[in-house]
Amino acid sequence: MPVKKLPLLVANWKMNLSVKESVVLSKNLCEAYIKNKFQERLSLVLCPTFPALSGVAEVIKKKNVSLGAQDVFWKTQGPYTGEVSPRVLVEIGVEYVIIGHSERRQFLKETDAMIQQKLLASLSEGLKPILCVGETFAERQSGQKDLVIARQVSSALNGVVLTPESHLIIAYEPVWVIGSGQAVEPREASETALVIYQTMLDFFSPKALKSQVSIIYGGSVDPTNIHYFVGQGLLSGVLVGGASLEDKRFINLMNKL
Repeated sequence: MPVKKLPLLVANWKMNLSVKESVVLSKNLCEAYIKNKFQERLSLVLCPTFPALSGVAEVIKKKNVSLGAQDVFWKTQGPYTGEVSPRVLVEIGVEYVIIGHSERRQFLKETDAMIQQKLLASLSEGLKPILCVGETFAERQSGQKDLVIARQVSSALNGVVLTPESHLIIAYEPVWVIGSGQAVEPREASETALVIYQTMLDFFSPKALKSQVSIIYGGSVDPTNIHYFVGQGLLSGVLVGGASLEDKRFINLMNKL
């Protein structure tokens, strides 16, 4: 019988913690992860800033906790000042990489074309991309939500071929709820996951989607609502921001799974 995939819990620390703070937090979380045997109930991914990746990698080594990066460039090497190669990320132990987060789309003007290139480059180097998609409040109000989601997914997956070793995560993050403290209704999150799944059927077989692709939710996830977004319909995990920055709160959140 196939092994059931554990719920995926991704902590995105964004630009909130120093290197020292990231290392301390990762140590505290790893201790709780092992002590409470959370590894039997969930798969944990920690995504610190680039400068903290090596330090956190050392802490989580042999702890059954995975390392994620918050971004990546679409070339493995070259004259690209300030960018980070997917090959270098793999070299320092990164397994997952967040691509297309709404904050990068908004503040750094990342386009669908740039996100697609990052996705292709990451998969080619064996990374597991966490592709973020989501609508703005204006797009939602105008009834464009599903069209926006389908466009973002289709644009990112253009030209993508999943090898037997490939793994892909799609994170539905409605832009208007991120950092607001107010998550969407669980039913809407599940319905949007179905839109994402149906869009992906244009690119991958149902068999590949079942074994190699996961859909998760992100946006004001906290200990009081996490259980609504895991194991509901097609949703199989969460991407957590603010609630992952304090060890006791995040451990409480893990306890809810």
